Formats: sequence, C-alpha cells, structure tokens
Amino acid sequence: MRILVVDDHHLVREGVRPLLGRLAEAGEAIEVLEAATFREGLVQVKRHPDIELVLLDLRLPDVAGFDALVELQREHPEVPVVVMSGEDDAASVREALERGALGYIPKSSSPEVIVHALRLVLSGGTYVPPEIMGGAAQAAPRTTGATNAARLGLTARQGEVLALLVAGKSNKQICRELGLAEGTVKSHLAAIFKALGVATRVQAVIAAGKLGVKG
Repeated sequence: MRILVVDDHHLVREGVRPLLGRLAEAGEAIEVLEAATFREGLVQVKRHPDIELVLLDLRLPDVAGFDALVELQREHPEVPVVVMSGEDDAASVREALERGALGYIPKSSSPEVIVHALRLVLSGGTYVPPEIMGGAAQAAPRTTGATNAARLGLTARQGEVLALLVAGKSNKQICRELGLAEGTVKSHLAAIFKALGVATRVQAVIAAGKLGVKG
C-alpha cells in the first residue's frame, strides 16, 4: 500500500510514518511517500497512480487554503484524500468535506484516533471528528434515531442506517452490524440521500449533523 503525506513540516511527515505503518494488514508492506509542497505532491500522484491515500495539510507554501484539495480532486478524483490540519474549527472541517475530503483529522488528535480514522477511510467510511459533529448539531435539538427517521420520512431501519452512516461506518460495516445484505443497505442509503437532498455520503453526514442526528 502506498500513502502520500503532503506537509511542509519535516517533523510532521516523520512523526506520522510509524502510525501509517500500523495500518498494514498481515504480510502487507506500507510505503510512505512524502512531499513538502503541493506541486511535489501532484508529481508523486502522477508518478504513482496506485497511491491509495493522500494525507493533505491545508497550509502549504505554494497554494492557498483549500485550493490544493480542490485541484487534487479535480485532477485525481479517484484518490482518497484525508485532510490532516492544525485547524480544528467546525467551518474548516465542513468545507473540507464539502470539497471532497473523505476525512478530517486535527493534528492534535491522539495516535490511536489518527490510526482509527485512517482505517475507517481505507475501509470505505468517512471520518468526521466527533467534537466537530457535536458542534454542527448544536443548533438542532438532539433526538432519538426513531424520531430523526420520522422527521425525515424514513423508516426505523433507515434511521439505524443513517446513524451508522453518521458514525462513519462503511457499507460493509453497516451490513455486519444490522445483518443486512449489501443491496439492501444501498437501497436504504438511496432513500436517505433523497430525504436529505444530497448526493454523496459526505454531504449526508454534514446534513444529518446539522439536523442533530448522532452516530
């Protein structure tokens, strides 16, 4: 597995290496590529089309703010991107997810949280810092899963799927936890997306958070 770390701080790139090594499955090798600028990162992605994950800092010397994420998504939409940043405000997290990131990890996170978040994304899930989801939901009253489902015109089972989606679970994990076939989960997700007026998992997580849905 190849993972690219794009960060202009050498200590950050070196510090994350041992954590990425913990993502390896039995008998699997992890190759960590590095880039100190966004342009160097683009060169690495073009040179290694089999990169399975990009960890991207938001503060790079050769690009402004979210422009790096936007360009990377435009040029290489097939590459999963997780933002790992010193910024930990809710607005930055929401904007990163809305612009295509599959996860947002504050650099203040513990090693265990970072590893968990990356495993979640690699398994097909989406990682949103729990404290950020809590902040996004403050404007809405907290309700039970059944109440949320009723408010959105969903069935109780679809409410359960929605709660697991907000928790960052992948389709396979939802299947296991609820004992459902993958096709059934996909049907439930389609209904959830329609009810929320969204088209992607990330948009659904953001919209559900604003409504007070908790994972």
